[in-house]
Amino acid sequence: MSSIPTLNPSKTLTIISPSSSSYSTQKPSFLSTQAKTHFKPTQILQKFQSFSIVMATKQQEHEPSLNGLINSDHRDEVIIAAKNALSNCLSETNLHLHIPSLKSKTRGKVRDVYDGGDYLVLVTTDRQSAFDRVLASIPFKGQVLNDTSLWWFNQTQHIAPNAIIAVPDPNVTIAKKCSVFPVEFVVRGYVTGSTDTSLWTVYKNGVRNYCGNVLPEGMVKNERLPANIITPTTKAADHDVPITPEEIVQQGLMSQADYDEASSKALSLFEYGQRVALEHGVILVDTKYEFGKGPDGSVLLIDEVHTPDSSRYWLAHSYESRFQNGLEPENVDKEFLRLWFKSHCNPYEDKVLPDAPEDLVTELAWRYIFLFETITRSRFQIPETMIE
Repeated sequence: MSSIPTLNPSKTLTIISPSSSSYSTQKPSFLSTQAKTHFKPTQILQKFQSFSIVMATKQQEHEPSLNGLINSDHRDEVIIAAKNALSNCLSETNLHLHIPSLKSKTRGKVRDVYDGGDYLVLVTTDRQSAFDRVLASIPFKGQVLNDTSLWWFNQTQHIAPNAIIAVPDPNVTIAKKCSVFPVEFVVRGYVTGSTDTSLWTVYKNGVRNYCGNVLPEGMVKNERLPANIITPTTKAADHDVPITPEEIVQQGLMSQADYDEASSKALSLFEYGQRVALEHGVILVDTKYEFGKGPDGSVLLIDEVHTPDSSRYWLAHSYESRFQNGLEPENVDKEFLRLWFKSHCNPYEDKVLPDAPEDLVTELAWRYIFLFETITRSRFQIPETMIE
């Protein structure tokens, strides 16, 4: 497939063909009641088949400085743009109401997934989730996650084939329809975390055999494990449930052969991700992978890869000194937002949660972009704020 020009980076999900010479900046009708779509639904399949994976990034001459996480002109630029975009987040989509070929919609915590028959349309929204619920909407988040996953999908094809077909919009991915395994492969390199299912939480409560992994005595929070481990969970509707590999096979969630293949790929992906991340100045602490079986029976990597939503990242240059002094690592993910909610409410039981402060929301937007730019060594294209 031939490359297509980069889309105009705005909050538009306008789908275009490779021959298009100009792009609309108007929101299509499934995002705004004031706008119209820019293609005929009957053309959607033909257009999807001609798409190729593109990255909405521009190569920089220098890798972003880690010091720039706290103080930099670029940070100020992103924070201002994020504040201006707070009212323009992509929080809801309804493609199925306007495109007849899309049969149904499944609303996930972050992604809206549409059934297109032989393919799926995945829209990565700006919704922010933690504690198995949506906490806020973060400007630019959907585009950052999509861009980050695409970069890692391209980098890891030698380890695990993936389901990606095309990316017609910065927030949209077209993927092969797979038979998804009802198991998430959570891979961990450190004893850390703040949620009820985090490794540190269960460890400090005395658990020494977790999801089939024997944990040594005497470990402290944020310490590196002797070896990377997999702590799988079932993909329950309301919350994830830890499970052992033996239980996965016994309950018929996966065959032994499929589990062995997927777990091997998960560990290899994580080891590769750790190596690449460290080369770029950050530590990949833990992450989760999802797999499915493609039409030909092959095990494919799906969903997302090494994003700040699915992964925990720390700044490498300060980890050792902070760990030795009993300080929390400098994180580049959503952990600080988790901690804010835990200190202001019970995010597991309270029916109504407080609104996340604006400064935390815009800070998270910056951290996601900072991480993307640090790892990919490319400049994130900040969407232009559209005027209605």
